[in-house]
Amino acid sequence: MMLIRPVARGDLPGLMALAGSAGVGMTSLPLNEERLTRRIERAELSFAGELDRGDQGYVFVLEDDETGEVAGICAIEAAVGLKEPWYNYRVGTIVHASEELGVYTRHETLFLSNDHTGCTELCTLFLNPAFRAGRNGALLSKCRFLFIAQFPQLFGPLVVAEMRGVSDESGRSPFWEALGRHFFSIDFAEADYLTGVGQKAFVAELMPKYPVYVDFLPPEAQAVIGETHERTRPALTLLESEGLRYEGYVDIFDAGPTVQAYTGEIRAVKASREFRVAIRDPLPDGAGVDYLVSNTDRAGFRAIAATLPVPEDRVFLTPLMARTLNVGDGDRVRCVTASPDEGK
Repeated sequence: MMLIRPVARGDLPGLMALAGSAGVGMTSLPLNEERLTRRIERAELSFAGELDRGDQGYVFVLEDDETGEVAGICAIEAAVGLKEPWYNYRVGTIVHASEELGVYTRHETLFLSNDHTGCTELCTLFLNPAFRAGRNGALLSKCRFLFIAQFPQLFGPLVVAEMRGVSDESGRSPFWEALGRHFFSIDFAEADYLTGVGQKAFVAELMPKYPVYVDFLPPEAQAVIGETHERTRPALTLLESEGLRYEGYVDIFDAGPTVQAYTGEIRAVKASREFRVAIRDPLPDGAGVDYLVSNTDRAGFRAIAATLPVPEDRVFLTPLMARTLNVGDGDRVRCVTASPDEGK
């Protein structure tokens, strides 16, 4: 059975392997042992409730319960921008008009922005390609909504997620080549890595402070503004199915879209419910529906995907499911259908 749980110090080799597979564009999963070690330590303190909200970062791993292999990673930053700057571009419009000349023009522009300061961020989603089957992707992405629903006091009213932008197999970003390179004089991969290891001050120091006219960029750069890397499209589809939408914010390096939604309007947050557990083997007969199920323990959080009878006053779990979630008869779990169409 595949299990979601909080990251632990023993997961470092597994995270390094995932970081090596992720490639350029995964800013929050750098191939840097020191940075990943610090992130694990911060996650442990966050789950233990020992950090201020601005410092909290919750990291989860997807584990093969039989082999112990770390198959994927996902994370939640409780409030971005309160301790380190959090930049993006807001895509806007500037109008130039002259009544005397009869001229009226609209120009798309990019404004350097800190608009999402204090928002909750979904980040660091990566699944080992060998495990990209069945319900693993949905479990890894959407387990975070069960955690947010269970502990809403930890998070902000708006949830955002940065999607990886367009780059080629060698890591070349058309947007970076057209804009960022002129101000940084370094490769996209290096700039991306520096932000991933926490060296973000150079962004404010070197990026232009005035609006950038999109018309001045070459066509290949204009074409990728707000577009998602082909490997990230499945992750975007999962978030869109929960209600997150592109609202005109893009990454300053590769112009990948930022999607967002009010926390209480996210489908899996709004629709999830708590139920008492009833352990049965086998499960009672009934139409099976795919559910995501988590326990209600912050430090010992666990989540699984399972096909179950539709819960009424309680949810039926097999002994294996209950052991995996660390729950017993009568304990409470949180459930939600794995997709918006399930259970209808």
